[in-house]
Amino acid sequence: MAAKEILLSEEGKQKLTEELDYLKLVRRKEVAEAIKVAKGFGDLSENSEYDEAKKDQAATETRIAELEEILKNVRVIANGDLSATRVGVGSKVKVKDLGRNAEVEYSIVSSLEADPPARKISDESPIGKALLGHSEGDTVEVQLPAKVLRLEILSISL
Repeated sequence: MAAKEILLSEEGKQKLTEELDYLKLVRRKEVAEAIKVAKGFGDLSENSEYDEAKKDQAATETRIAELEEILKNVRVIANGDLSATRVGVGSKVKVKDLGRNAEVEYSIVSSLEADPPARKISDESPIGKALLGHSEGDTVEVQLPAKVLRLEILSISL
């Protein structure tokens, strides 16, 4: 079964690549040194420093493998892939919350780049899913746990 393609901005791919480089080039060495120091404390069966260092090592290696798998399946969203007429990953969408009569601008990003406080919402989030494929002037309804949110798309930009 083929792995799922992961859409990322160039910036998002760069952040993941930098994290991977840090883990491989810096963090691995730090953890190896911590294991070496902890071994010097003696009996490994009752050595909490050694146990903690081994847990750090496992977490680091797991994250390295995870990042390598993600980066293997990344497709960077190029400007040519984006449309200013339909909402997609990479779009900036200005909407009007019809219930509160307030305007908000969201950037639609992949789940790996989501940062809700910065108004970067995932294409897999309820609002992101509802907006995908729609155009300026469309009104979408978003089913939230406590209510239905009605949003009118005011503008789409790249």
